[in-house]
Amino acid sequence: MVTLFARATRRVSVTHIRHVAPVSLRAATGLTARVYRQMEADFGMVAPPVMLHAAAPDALAACWSILRETMLAPGLVDRSVKEAVAAAVSLANQCPYCVEVHGAALAGLLRGPDAWAVAGDRVGDLSDPDVRELARWARASGNPSAQARHPAPFAPGQAPELIGVAVTFHYINRMVNVFLQESPMPPAPAPVLRVVRRVAARLMRGMASRHSDPGRSADLLADAPLPADLSWAAGPPHIAGAVARVAAAIDAGGARSVPERVRRLVSAQLASRTPEPAGLGGDAPWKSAVAELPETDRPAARLALLTALASYRVTDAVIEDFRAQGHDDRAIIELTAWASFAAARQIGAELHRDLASDPSAR
Repeated sequence: MVTLFARATRRVSVTHIRHVAPVSLRAATGLTARVYRQMEADFGMVAPPVMLHAAAPDALAACWSILRETMLAPGLVDRSVKEAVAAAVSLANQCPYCVEVHGAALAGLLRGPDAWAVAGDRVGDLSDPDVRELARWARASGNPSAQARHPAPFAPGQAPELIGVAVTFHYINRMVNVFLQESPMPPAPAPVLRVVRRVAARLMRGMASRHSDPGRSADLLADAPLPADLSWAAGPPHIAGAVARVAAAIDAGGARSVPERVRRLVSAQLASRTPEPAGLGGDAPWKSAVAELPETDRPAARLALLTALASYRVTDAVIEDFRAQGHDDRAIIELTAWASFAAARQIGAELHRDLASDPSAR
């Protein structure tokens, strides 16, 4: 049954999307319509971070599947802990939209003095030591030097959920930084925003309490084997299956829309990335590598590299340079989805290696 809240947010959601034409629920057909209906039923609304993928239906189903099965489906880890991880990863990726959304969800679930600590980048103020250490671990993820200082504070059996949520938001944050407005909140004076945030926290608490049977997204994408670099997902069938299907769908989109030379370049740069990647101007280490590509591949390389390594720096011009090569909205989504997931899956593999090599992991 579609709630009044879901109906009310349908029009608002499409206004958050930029660079590509949004697909409304009324206009959705086929796989897109199936994903939208499942999202409304399980999450309470068609969320803009997922909706932005609609020009590429397989990428849309992939984003929803990994979010649903790692974050929403019940398991060993409490939903409030997952929201803390999501908000902390979003801080690491400089994604204010997701910090706002998952900060509100955490505030609705925790309340008290800890409610807005993560969203305010005050992870050290969390009173619960277990949540505090998990948030620190998530905040450090994706930064090679910081990861070394914050080993995983959880047992290997929780890896499919906790690394899963971290990987999901390393992916989603990048897509959100590129395609959504900076904040889900309307422009308003600070006192009004405080009221809006309290209301949002109550709404998110209600949405987080919805029951989501594990594995319900399984029929949205074709089955696939789990790649070795995603072995952290092995264990719960609903997570392992979803992650395998997501990887296959996003790789297929990348093969269609990302030149092979660009895929190789992005993979190499991810393997040698620095904690604070430079932009593509000046003495950026990427500049000479991009210049060596055929001229027709350079716009794709710039967009893919920035999406993977510094998504908050993607500009209108970077998008339009790629579009000027004759690429449509589907190609733009498939390229950025591939680059975002390439970055997220590498971070997940590193987190898993750190966990496996840490004898103190509990």
